[in-house]
Amino acid sequence: MSDTPAFVQRIPDGEDRLRDVCDTCGFINYVNPKIVVGSVVTWEDRILFCRRAIEPRKGFWTLPAGFMEEAETAEEGAAREAMEEACAHIEIEGLLACYSVPRISQVQLMYRARLVDPVIAPGPESTEVALLTWDEIPWSEIAFPSVKWALEHFARWRDGTATAPFANPPGGVYR
Repeated sequence: MSDTPAFVQRIPDGEDRLRDVCDTCGFINYVNPKIVVGSVVTWEDRILFCRRAIEPRKGFWTLPAGFMEEAETAEEGAAREAMEEACAHIEIEGLLACYSVPRISQVQLMYRARLVDPVIAPGPESTEVALLTWDEIPWSEIAFPSVKWALEHFARWRDGTATAPFANPPGGVYR
């Protein structure tokens, strides 16, 4: 007899969808969305960008962001990601947006932040980092739709034409 649980897919009592359920003890293995945290980081009139050194979208530009770790706040996670990806010391100023990306089971929290000092360098997940003005943003080389959304939402917040936090734009659910 094996000590390894035997999971089967079934709809548990009181549920409305298939779950992995242990056939021996009835344990339900819930799989929930992952939380991504990141930030639009500014220094004067410039925004911090990182060129990805890893897949997905290796070689494309992104904002510093990544998966939250256990036992950290979302703000701590966003600051950690900026340090990991761009060796950037940042100060979180507020929540910019919350995006739902059901296609990949993610919820993305994007913050507004500022650099504490302009010293940046590529971390292990970046091949290059840069502080770019709005006119220098390489729009055709942006890694993910939610990066474009965050930049567009940041511009609306910065210009005073809207207040944060934002959510997916109309029709902006990518499945």
